Amino acid sequence: MFPGKPDRPYFESWLRRTRKQLAGSGRLSEIALILSRDDGRTLQDWSTYLREVLEKEVTPSLDLLTKIDAILAKPVRSKAPLETPPLF
Repeated sequence: MFPGKPDRPYFESWLRRTRKQLAGSGRLSEIALILSRDDGRTLQDWSTYLREVLEKEVTPSLDLLTKIDAILAKPVRSKAPLETPPLF
């Protein structure tokens, strides 16, 4: 039999992308630390939960996926000059 399409294509692509981004040393712990500051859970709780998400043991909420994406997003560098030129 042929493997079927994933039930949640957005989640599957998010998992692939996030696994690559968190592969670097300390990245998962960094995300867990940021999430623990915003929430009442401990750093260890978040680390465990994120590992479970990456192994597809649990499915996180869309809000959490969006929050993790925002944390992992690279800052946008603006090309605007540092000083604002005079209007006249």
